[in-house]
Amino acid sequence: MEPQIEEIKKRIDIIEFLGNYISLKRTGRNFKGLCPFHNEKTASFVVSPERQIWHCFGSCGIGGDVISFLMKWENITFSEALTELAEKTGIKLKRVQFEDKEWQIKQRMIQLNSLTCDYFEYLLNNTDLGKRTREYLDLRKTDSKIAKKFHLGYAPSSWDSLLTFLKKKKYTVEEIYKAGLIVKNSKGNYYDRFRGRVMFPIRDARGNVIGFSGRLLDSDIKEAKYINTPETLLYHKRETLYGIDLAKEAIKKKENALLVEGEFDVISLHQYGIENAVAIKGSAVTKEQLLLLKRYTPRIILSLDADSAGEEAIKRGIEEGEDTELDISVVHFEGGKDPDEAVHTDLQAFKKNLEKTIPIFDFLINFFQKKYPDNTPFSKKKIGEEIIPFLSKVKNPIIQSYYMKRLAEILQVSEESISETLKKEKFRKKTKFLYIKKQNENIFDRVDILQKYLVSVMLQSDNAYDISEKIFTVLTPNDFIIRSLKKICEAFLKFKKTHSQKFDFNLFIHDLPQELRAMGEEVYLIGSSEWGFNMIKIDRLILEVKRYILKKRISELLEIENNSEKEKELLLAATALKEVEKKLSLG
Repeated sequence: MEPQIEEIKKRIDIIEFLGNYISLKRTGRNFKGLCPFHNEKTASFVVSPERQIWHCFGSCGIGGDVISFLMKWENITFSEALTELAEKTGIKLKRVQFEDKEWQIKQRMIQLNSLTCDYFEYLLNNTDLGKRTREYLDLRKTDSKIAKKFHLGYAPSSWDSLLTFLKKKKYTVEEIYKAGLIVKNSKGNYYDRFRGRVMFPIRDARGNVIGFSGRLLDSDIKEAKYINTPETLLYHKRETLYGIDLAKEAIKKKENALLVEGEFDVISLHQYGIENAVAIKGSAVTKEQLLLLKRYTPRIILSLDADSAGEEAIKRGIEEGEDTELDISVVHFEGGKDPDEAVHTDLQAFKKNLEKTIPIFDFLINFFQKKYPDNTPFSKKKIGEEIIPFLSKVKNPIIQSYYMKRLAEILQVSEESISETLKKEKFRKKTKFLYIKKQNENIFDRVDILQKYLVSVMLQSDNAYDISEKIFTVLTPNDFIIRSLKKICEAFLKFKKTHSQKFDFNLFIHDLPQELRAMGEEVYLIGSSEWGFNMIKIDRLILEVKRYILKKRISELLEIENNSEKEKELLLAATALKEVEKKLSLG
């Protein structure tokens, strides 16, 4: 299996592959971009075309190859990623020689959910039991074609019909329970979670059924109108968008996504040709959902229900999307309480509203004016306090100036007072940022990073042996704090003796013991990350590390009881430190 894995990786150019997902720019011999796995403004994601590897030097701290990238991006297992890349490269995989238990469990659960989807869909379309649901869908003007496109179904009012069906299909009670399809009562008995409901299968972007949502048909029953699959191995509410599998191509084509609140909103919009619509799961927009959409478009249009809860959800969505660098706007619709009702009432009016989206800040001003309607100093103060934090994030000075002026007019105050409040807000954020930065500096110790950086510069250099002379004339492998880094330095010096003509990193990494290779790959890339060391001469950085090592050694010696050996070593260390300090002072 190992040769096949290597062959797959050889056939895929990592720059081209990752370039389909993120924007990369060349920096020296490597490429850099914003990490897709966390929010950041300074690029910390480094890719090596030579090594065909990537690493994030930001808060993620993760790295790997094309396989691990796809695993992380799609949230899939090694086996799933390998299978997909094998198909992409035209390599036919031999029988997998390793056991991927997580993949096996996920595949089994996907098959279980798919079978359940077929079961619900069959009951809706082919039995008398589904007649009432078909009538309900007709009442909601949902045609049969769109119902089949979304694979709508019916869960009967029985306590155990699904459980009985799945057991006959050789699924265990434990498997069905872990998929969230049945509930366990206080007596230890199991019953179907979804009963007497129209069923909406929830799929991921790849089309796998990961869960279900069920809407109650009988309004007289005192149960929640909608219930969803609980959190499972496959279904995570915060990361899920209903309809994403059917909408993603339209989103890319239209270069925007229409984000709505409910399943019927999505279905009705798709029925009328508005196929870039997806729905949030839960009561609020999450950062994870916005980042999922960011894969397909930088523009999001929020079209949530026309009530106070919908407006609050929009506000929370804007807060969640603060650092995603998405262009978020809001659309107001008429003729209904939600997009489902509005599009059925007047399709043309709805489409016209889509062309008249409201910029975020106009929506926020309107929202807070409604929230604090009184024309009193207190209400004006509250409106200002609510909007200023959003306004302080605007990078474009023209846009910021426009809304400062507008806000001043609305609040009937001077622009100077708005400007002063904005300055205070920015100062507050800057203070908070500096506090966080200081905490991070404690976590990522400067000397640790410096030592990694020095080794990285050496490994990446076309004159690796010349750089090593500079480093190891002043430092020894024992001076390196991280044990694995010390071993890499020892391995380098050993490699240098046997390969004296020219340094070859690929050959060097191959010769490293298996347990050191991951650190070797990471250290190789760290020199391309933004640490602020590239403007400092390498000789000075080496001396800075040596100064730290000598100070540390002197502190250790001072803790030891006095003896002749200690006094001798202390004198040598102090003399060496004085010499290092002198060289540093000379610049």
